Amino acid sequence: MDKARPLWRAIIEQASSQRASRTITTKTTTVHPQPFICTHCIRQNPSLRPSSILRSLRQQGQRQRRHQSTQPGDQPAFTSIVDNPPQLIRSGRRHKPWGLLVLATIPVTAFILGCWQVQRLTWKTDLIAKFEDRLVKQPLPLPPQIDPEAVKEFDYRRVYARGVFKHDREMLIGPRMHDGNDGYLVITPFEQEGNGNGNTTILVNRGWIPKSKASQSVRKASGALPEGEVVVEGLLREPWKKNMFTPENKPQEGKWYFPDVYQMAKHTGSQPVWIEETMKPDLLVSYDREARGVPIGRSAEVNLRNNHTQYIFTWFSLSLATSIMLWMVLKKPAGGVSRRIRQNKEW
Repeated sequence: MDKARPLWRAIIEQASSQRASRTITTKTTTVHPQPFICTHCIRQNPSLRPSSILRSLRQQGQRQRRHQSTQPGDQPAFTSIVDNPPQLIRSGRRHKPWGLLVLATIPVTAFILGCWQVQRLTWKTDLIAKFEDRLVKQPLPLPPQIDPEAVKEFDYRRVYARGVFKHDREMLIGPRMHDGNDGYLVITPFEQEGNGNGNTTILVNRGWIPKSKASQSVRKASGALPEGEVVVEGLLREPWKKNMFTPENKPQEGKWYFPDVYQMAKHTGSQPVWIEETMKPDLLVSYDREARGVPIGRSAEVNLRNNHTQYIFTWFSLSLATSIMLWMVLKKPAGGVSRRIRQNKEW
């Protein structure tokens, strides 16, 4: 019994040491010194008294418990998600008003231009019909003196005149293309036979010659410069106007790029009257004239361009296409990244 007691004490001591090792805290706590408040400060500020501090803590705890006990359904303005479910709306980028306005002006403008081309087509068709009616009439003898203001009323009218070409005052307008070849238009003053009163000279567009036959010395041997009295038959015309890409004429240098009737008449001492010499279209005759340097005249037909039908189709098609595009922009449903379920603001 006395020998067992040291063993029992050893077991007790070992168990006690194990419990003591398990109860050792691994976390070190830092003890902060209590703040010191003097009695003078407590008398000046009663809220620093321990009773006041405990009272404020107690009131704050009551407010927190009261707030936690209140449910969202107890609020008068609460709306349930069942009564006001979320809506599928388009939340992507919206078009700006000025962009839609610009897009809307395109079909309107194209439609107006299409209507304008309809009017232009009617005007051009009537004009061509009037000129073709003049072409079927017999040619008129051209008077010695002509009022330039009356030429417009006889545009495309067939006329003939008798007189003499003044080759020494010849002018070449160019370069001008004919069947893919470069050349010039030959403009020669033509002095009509008259009663000797006033200027009877007019300007005659004899036709096209190749560039290699520009010199009169080359053409004179082949009979391309008729001498003596001849009869010229052609169309009384108002010549075409220059465009923005055509350079100005240089009469002093003998360079003419477009037919300025008044400028040419002043330069040659002629009347500002323009006659385009005509000939029957014949391929073999044209080849022979080109080889000899004889000007190739135009055919007696109306050569006005009439592309207004194509313009009408173009403008109305553009108006229809842009109208469909505008309708698709305004009525296109939300799709892709623009589909969002946005929470209703009234929840």
